[in-house]
Amino acid sequence: MKWHITNEHDGMMIRDFLRNYLHFSRRILISVKTEGKILVNGNPVSVREHLQVGDVLEVQFPKEEIAGFMHPEAIDISIVYEDDALLIVNKPANMATIPSLHHPGGTVANGLLHHYREAELPYTVHVVTRLDRDTSGLVLIAKHRYSHSLLAKLQKSGKIKRKYKAVVEGKLAAKQGTIRAPIGRKEGSIIERTVTETGKDAITHYSVLKASELHSYIDIDLETGRTHQIRVHFSHIGHPLAGDDLYGGSTKVISRQALHCYYISFEHPFTRERVEVETEVPEDMQRLIEQMEK
Repeated sequence: MKWHITNEHDGMMIRDFLRNYLHFSRRILISVKTEGKILVNGNPVSVREHLQVGDVLEVQFPKEEIAGFMHPEAIDISIVYEDDALLIVNKPANMATIPSLHHPGGTVANGLLHHYREAELPYTVHVVTRLDRDTSGLVLIAKHRYSHSLLAKLQKSGKIKRKYKAVVEGKLAAKQGTIRAPIGRKEGSIIERTVTETGKDAITHYSVLKASELHSYIDIDLETGRTHQIRVHFSHIGHPLAGDDLYGGSTKVISRQALHCYYISFEHPFTRERVEVETEVPEDMQRLIEQMEK
Protein backbone atom coordinates (compact mmCIF):
# COMPACT_ATOMS: atom_id res chain seq x y z
CA MET A 1 0.00 0.00 0.00
CA LYS A 2 1.20 3.52 -0.77
CA TRP A 3 0.53 6.95 0.73
CA HIS A 4 1.50 10.38 -0.63
CA ILE A 5 2.72 12.70 2.12
CA THR A 6 1.09 16.15 2.31
CA ASN A 7 1.76 19.27 4.39
CA GLU A 8 -0.30 17.83 7.23
CA HIS A 9 2.32 15.15 7.94
CA ASP A 10 5.50 16.96 6.94
CA GLY A 11 8.27 16.13 9.42
CA MET A 12 6.33 13.31 11.12
CA MET A 13 8.24 10.20 12.12
CA ILE A 14 7.17 7.17 10.07
CA ARG A 15 6.37 5.19 13.21
CA ASP A 16 4.01 7.93 14.42
CA PHE A 17 2.41 8.26 10.98
CA LEU A 18 1.72 4.53 10.86
CA ARG A 19 0.47 4.29 14.44
CA ASN A 20 -1.46 7.54 14.86
CA TYR A 21 -2.69 8.39 11.36
CA LEU A 22 -3.01 4.98 9.69
CA HIS A 23 -3.91 3.20 12.96
CA PHE A 24 -1.43 0.35 12.59
CA SER A 25 -1.70 -1.92 15.60
CA ARG A 26 1.48 -2.73 17.52
CA ARG A 27 1.35 -6.29 16.22
CA ILE A 28 1.02 -5.23 12.57
CA LEU A 29 3.80 -2.66 12.90
CA ILE A 30 6.15 -5.30 14.33
CA SER A 31 5.28 -7.78 11.57
CA VAL A 32 5.95 -5.17 8.88
CA LYS A 33 9.30 -4.24 10.45
CA THR A 34 10.45 -7.86 10.83
CA GLU A 35 8.85 -9.65 7.86
CA GLY A 36 7.78 -6.91 5.44
CA LYS A 37 9.29 -3.72 4.05
CA ILE A 38 8.93 0.02 4.59
CA LEU A 39 10.05 2.20 1.68
CA VAL A 40 10.17 5.94 1.06
CA ASN A 41 10.45 6.90 -2.59
CA GLY A 42 11.50 3.33 -3.31
CA ASN A 43 14.28 3.18 -0.72
CA PRO A 44 14.20 0.99 2.43
CA VAL A 45 13.96 3.03 5.65
CA SER A 46 13.47 2.51 9.37
CA VAL A 47 10.37 3.63 11.23
CA ARG A 48 12.46 6.37 12.89
CA GLU A 49 12.95 8.25 9.61
CA HIS A 50 10.99 11.50 9.17
CA LEU A 51 8.64 12.15 6.28
CA GLN A 52 8.70 15.14 3.95
CA VAL A 53 6.07 16.70 1.72
CA GLY A 54 5.96 14.86 -1.61
CA ASP A 55 7.36 11.59 -0.23
CA VAL A 56 5.70 8.35 -1.25
CA LEU A 57 5.55 5.96 1.69
CA GLU A 58 5.15 2.31 0.74
CA VAL A 59 4.45 -0.58 3.10
CA GLN A 60 4.87 -4.15 1.90
CA PHE A 61 3.02 -6.44 4.28
CA PRO A 62 4.21 -9.97 5.10
CA LYS A 63 2.73 -12.87 3.17
CA GLU A 64 -0.59 -14.06 4.58
CA GLU A 65 -0.38 -17.57 6.03
CA ILE A 66 -3.40 -19.87 5.65
CA ALA A 67 -4.19 -21.86 8.79
CA GLY A 68 -3.55 -25.58 8.47
CA PHE A 69 -7.18 -26.49 9.14
CA MET A 70 -8.46 -24.43 6.18
CA HIS A 71 -8.23 -25.42 2.53
CA PRO A 72 -9.78 -24.12 -0.71
CA GLU A 73 -13.02 -25.71 -1.91
CA ALA A 74 -14.98 -24.96 -5.08
CA ILE A 75 -18.14 -23.88 -3.23
CA ASP A 76 -20.71 -21.47 -4.65
CA ILE A 77 -20.35 -18.45 -2.36
CA SER A 78 -22.68 -15.47 -2.86
CA ILE A 79 -20.40 -12.41 -2.72
CA VAL A 80 -22.60 -9.29 -2.67
CA TYR A 81 -19.81 -6.71 -2.22
CA GLU A 82 -16.06 -6.83 -2.83
CA ASP A 83 -13.13 -4.43 -3.07
CA ASP A 84 -9.38 -4.57 -2.40
CA ALA A 85 -9.80 -4.54 1.39
CA LEU A 86 -12.95 -6.49 2.23
CA LEU A 87 -15.94 -8.42 1.01
CA ILE A 88 -19.47 -9.20 2.17
CA VAL A 89 -21.00 -12.66 1.72
CA ASN A 90 -24.68 -13.59 1.82
CA LYS A 91 -24.32 -16.85 3.78
CA PRO A 92 -27.03 -19.50 3.41
CA ALA A 93 -28.37 -21.41 6.37
CA ASN A 94 -26.68 -24.74 7.19
CA MET A 95 -23.25 -23.40 6.26
CA ALA A 96 -20.61 -22.67 8.90
CA THR A 97 -18.55 -19.50 8.60
CA ILE A 98 -15.20 -21.17 9.37
CA PRO A 99 -14.13 -24.83 9.68
CA SER A 100 -14.52 -26.65 12.99
CA LEU A 101 -14.12 -30.18 14.30
CA HIS A 102 -17.69 -31.09 13.31
CA HIS A 103 -17.72 -29.08 10.06
CA PRO A 104 -14.18 -29.17 8.62
CA GLY A 105 -15.33 -28.40 5.08
CA GLY A 106 -18.11 -26.74 3.13
CA THR A 107 -17.70 -23.45 4.97
CA VAL A 108 -17.66 -19.82 3.86
CA ALA A 109 -13.92 -19.69 4.57
CA ASN A 110 -13.21 -22.74 2.39
CA GLY A 111 -15.16 -21.22 -0.49
CA LEU A 112 -13.43 -17.85 -0.17
CA LEU A 113 -9.97 -19.45 -0.20
CA HIS A 114 -10.91 -21.00 -3.54
CA HIS A 115 -12.15 -17.59 -4.74
CA TYR A 116 -8.85 -16.01 -3.70
CA ARG A 117 -6.85 -18.70 -5.46
CA GLU A 118 -8.82 -18.32 -8.69
CA ALA A 119 -8.35 -14.53 -8.58
CA GLU A 120 -4.66 -14.92 -7.60
CA LEU A 121 -5.19 -12.96 -4.39
CA PRO A 122 -2.51 -13.66 -1.72
CA TYR A 123 -4.92 -13.56 1.23
CA THR A 124 -6.43 -15.67 3.94
CA VAL A 125 -9.87 -15.28 5.53
CA HIS A 126 -10.31 -12.78 8.38
CA VAL A 127 -13.89 -12.94 9.71
CA VAL A 128 -15.19 -9.65 11.16
CA THR A 129 -18.86 -10.50 11.76
CA ARG A 130 -19.80 -14.14 12.23
CA LEU A 131 -23.17 -15.89 12.07
CA ASP A 132 -24.26 -19.19 13.59
CA ARG A 133 -24.26 -22.09 11.13
CA ASP A 134 -28.07 -22.15 10.90
CA THR A 135 -28.47 -18.36 10.70
CA SER A 136 -28.50 -16.93 7.18
CA GLY A 137 -27.41 -13.53 5.98
CA LEU A 138 -24.62 -11.03 5.58
CA VAL A 139 -21.10 -11.77 6.85
CA LEU A 140 -18.29 -9.21 6.70
CA ILE A 141 -14.82 -10.52 5.80
CA ALA A 142 -11.53 -8.62 5.81
CA LYS A 143 -9.05 -9.60 3.11
CA HIS A 144 -5.85 -8.90 5.04
CA ARG A 145 -4.58 -8.27 8.56
CA TYR A 146 -4.51 -4.49 8.23
CA SER A 147 -8.13 -4.12 7.07
CA HIS A 148 -9.13 -6.71 9.67
CA SER A 149 -7.60 -4.68 12.50
CA LEU A 150 -9.43 -1.52 11.37
CA LEU A 151 -12.78 -3.27 10.89
CA ALA A 152 -12.42 -5.04 14.23
CA LYS A 153 -12.08 -1.64 15.91
CA LEU A 154 -15.28 -0.48 14.20
CA GLN A 155 -17.03 -3.64 15.34
CA LYS A 156 -15.85 -3.26 18.94
CA SER A 157 -17.02 0.36 19.07
CA GLY A 158 -20.46 -0.53 17.69
CA LYS A 159 -19.93 1.27 14.37
CA ILE A 160 -20.80 -1.70 12.18
CA LYS A 161 -24.58 -1.66 11.98
CA ARG A 162 -26.42 -4.95 11.44
CA LYS A 163 -30.15 -5.60 11.27
CA TYR A 164 -32.00 -8.90 11.32
CA LYS A 165 -35.38 -10.32 10.42
CA ALA A 166 -36.81 -13.25 12.31
CA VAL A 167 -39.97 -15.27 12.86
CA VAL A 168 -40.76 -15.96 16.51
CA GLU A 169 -43.43 -18.14 18.05
CA GLY A 170 -46.62 -16.53 19.32
CA LYS A 171 -48.07 -13.04 19.03
CA LEU A 172 -46.00 -10.32 20.71
CA ALA A 173 -47.97 -8.06 23.03
CA ALA A 174 -46.49 -4.83 21.65
CA LYS A 175 -45.80 -3.75 18.05
CA GLN A 176 -42.45 -2.36 19.16
CA GLY A 177 -40.27 -3.08 22.14
CA THR A 178 -36.86 -3.38 23.74
CA ILE A 179 -35.46 -6.37 25.60
CA ARG A 180 -32.83 -5.48 28.21
CA ALA A 181 -31.43 -8.55 29.91
CA PRO A 182 -27.79 -9.53 30.63
CA ILE A 183 -26.52 -12.66 28.87
CA GLY A 184 -23.89 -15.14 30.02
CA ARG A 185 -22.81 -18.72 29.46
CA LYS A 186 -25.25 -21.34 30.73
CA GLU A 187 -23.79 -23.41 33.53
CA GLY A 188 -22.67 -26.83 32.34
CA SER A 189 -22.72 -25.93 28.64
CA ILE A 190 -20.06 -24.61 26.28
CA ILE A 191 -22.64 -23.67 23.63
CA GLU A 192 -25.80 -22.35 25.31
CA ARG A 193 -26.21 -18.86 26.69
CA THR A 194 -28.82 -17.66 29.14
CA VAL A 195 -30.14 -14.53 30.83
CA THR A 196 -28.26 -14.16 34.10
CA GLU A 197 -27.46 -11.37 36.53
CA THR A 198 -23.77 -12.17 36.16
CA GLY A 199 -23.88 -11.85 32.36
CA LYS A 200 -22.90 -8.96 30.10
CA ASP A 201 -25.33 -6.17 29.31
CA ALA A 202 -27.47 -6.99 26.25
CA ILE A 203 -30.07 -4.80 24.52
CA THR A 204 -32.33 -5.84 21.63
CA HIS A 205 -34.83 -3.54 19.87
CA TYR A 206 -37.60 -4.99 17.70
CA SER A 207 -40.67 -4.06 15.71
CA VAL A 208 -43.41 -6.38 14.45
CA LEU A 209 -43.84 -6.47 10.66
CA LYS A 210 -46.61 -9.10 10.47
CA ALA A 211 -48.33 -11.35 12.97
CA SER A 212 -50.70 -14.29 13.21
CA GLU A 213 -51.89 -16.09 16.30
CA LEU A 214 -49.04 -18.59 15.96
CA HIS A 215 -46.09 -16.49 14.78
CA SER A 216 -44.71 -12.96 14.53
CA TYR A 217 -42.43 -11.69 11.75
CA ILE A 218 -40.13 -9.06 13.24
CA ASP A 219 -37.36 -6.61 12.41
CA ILE A 220 -34.49 -6.56 14.93
CA ASP A 221 -31.92 -3.88 15.69
CA LEU A 222 -29.14 -4.88 18.09
CA GLU A 223 -27.61 -2.32 20.42
CA THR A 224 -25.15 -4.92 21.73
CA GLY A 225 -23.73 -8.05 20.10
CA ARG A 226 -23.65 -10.92 22.58
CA THR A 227 -23.38 -14.54 21.47
CA HIS A 228 -26.86 -15.91 20.63
CA GLN A 229 -28.36 -12.59 21.82
CA ILE A 230 -31.47 -12.63 19.62
CA ARG A 231 -32.18 -16.30 20.26
CA VAL A 232 -31.71 -15.99 24.03
CA HIS A 233 -33.68 -12.75 24.43
CA PHE A 234 -36.79 -13.90 22.59
CA SER A 235 -36.73 -17.28 24.32
CA HIS A 236 -36.44 -15.38 27.61
CA ILE A 237 -39.68 -13.43 26.98
CA GLY A 238 -41.55 -16.58 25.94
CA HIS A 239 -41.29 -16.16 22.16
CA PRO A 240 -38.45 -18.41 20.93
CA LEU A 241 -37.47 -18.26 17.29
CA ALA A 242 -39.34 -20.69 15.06
CA GLY A 243 -37.10 -23.68 14.39
CA ASP A 244 -34.70 -22.90 17.25
CA ASP A 245 -34.89 -26.14 19.20
CA LEU A 246 -31.83 -25.20 21.29
CA TYR A 247 -33.81 -22.40 22.93
CA GLY A 248 -37.32 -23.88 22.95
CA GLY A 249 -38.55 -23.29 19.40
CA SER A 250 -40.42 -25.89 17.37
CA THR A 251 -38.98 -27.34 14.13
CA LYS A 252 -42.42 -28.28 12.75
CA VAL A 253 -42.65 -25.28 10.41
CA ILE A 254 -38.97 -24.66 9.65
CA SER A 255 -35.94 -26.86 10.24
CA ARG A 256 -33.56 -24.14 11.49
CA GLN A 257 -33.86 -20.96 13.51
CA ALA A 258 -35.79 -18.44 11.39
CA LEU A 259 -33.17 -15.70 11.60
CA HIS A 260 -31.57 -13.70 8.78
CA CYS A 261 -29.06 -10.83 8.91
CA TYR A 262 -30.47 -8.73 6.07
CA TYR A 263 -28.63 -5.40 6.49
CA ILE A 264 -25.11 -4.20 7.20
CA SER A 265 -23.56 -0.74 7.00
CA PHE A 266 -20.31 0.89 8.09
CA GLU A 267 -17.76 3.51 7.09
CA HIS A 268 -15.13 2.01 4.82
CA PRO A 269 -11.81 2.09 6.74
CA PHE A 270 -9.85 3.34 3.71
CA THR A 271 -12.19 5.30 1.43
CA ARG A 272 -14.29 6.72 4.31
CA GLU A 273 -17.37 6.17 2.15
CA ARG A 274 -20.50 4.52 3.52
CA VAL A 275 -20.85 0.84 2.63
CA GLU A 276 -24.47 -0.31 2.84
CA VAL A 277 -25.79 -3.72 1.77
CA GLU A 278 -29.27 -5.21 2.09
CA THR A 279 -30.65 -8.64 1.09
CA GLU A 280 -34.01 -10.42 0.99
CA VAL A 281 -34.90 -13.18 3.44
CA PRO A 282 -34.25 -16.68 2.01
CA GLU A 283 -36.91 -18.99 0.63
CA ASP A 284 -37.50 -21.10 3.74
CA MET A 285 -38.30 -18.01 5.82
CA GLN A 286 -40.33 -16.48 3.00
CA ARG A 287 -42.52 -19.61 2.84
CA LEU A 288 -43.13 -19.36 6.57
CA ILE A 289 -44.11 -15.69 6.26
CA GLU A 290 -46.52 -16.54 3.42
CA GLN A 291 -48.10 -19.25 5.58
CA MET A 292 -48.65 -16.63 8.29
CA GLU A 293 -50.48 -14.41 5.81
CA LYS A 294 -52.78 -17.29 4.83
